[in-house]
Amino acid sequence: MTNVAVVYYSSTGQVHQLARAAAEAAEKAGAEVRLRQVAELAPEDAIASNPAWVAHRDATRDVAVAAVEDLEWADVVLFGSPTRFGLPAAQLKQFIDTTGGLWAQGKLVNKVVSSFVSTSTVHGGQESTILALNNTFYHWGSIIVPPGYADQVQFAASNGNPYGASSVSANGTQEATSDNLASVAFQATRCVEIASALQRGLATA
Repeated sequence: MTNVAVVYYSSTGQVHQLARAAAEAAEKAGAEVRLRQVAELAPEDAIASNPAWVAHRDATRDVAVAAVEDLEWADVVLFGSPTRFGLPAAQLKQFIDTTGGLWAQGKLVNKVVSSFVSTSTVHGGQESTILALNNTFYHWGSIIVPPGYADQVQFAASNGNPYGASSVSANGTQEATSDNLASVAFQATRCVEIASALQRGLATA
């Protein structure tokens, strides 16, 4: 069985929706899945200033917090983040910065990795955020698997990002579109398929 860790940060809920859709798709593809949110770093006054942020934090208290052991366990790691000035959120980056021990032991080599994002505007840094995350994966020696244009859902009007599933929280909405959810589901399924094929290949090498 292929193990999949979906590790994400979400302040007001849209990335959480994408992460949940990715986890469900991976399970349907036959994988064992861990859905994990990274620890919140923002000060309480910042969270309290945004009712949607408070509501989402309270609604997802039951989602386990990610640990580096989840990455060691996983064959596939899907990372989700809102963009912050064209970069991943500090909360996700801080978690990634704790993986030095696994990296030093070579335990992240050949893991299949992929990323998905959310922005508040159409051109708000979706691609640059994913590319910034990819810089880490090169160091890990992991295998980056993008969705590409390998499925018709990628040609939907609100998708079209071959780097990774992306959504836009325009006008304060926190709901990902059905096309966005279908895109991240395809991305997760593709990662499971590639990881399973890689496992079979390495087993017979």
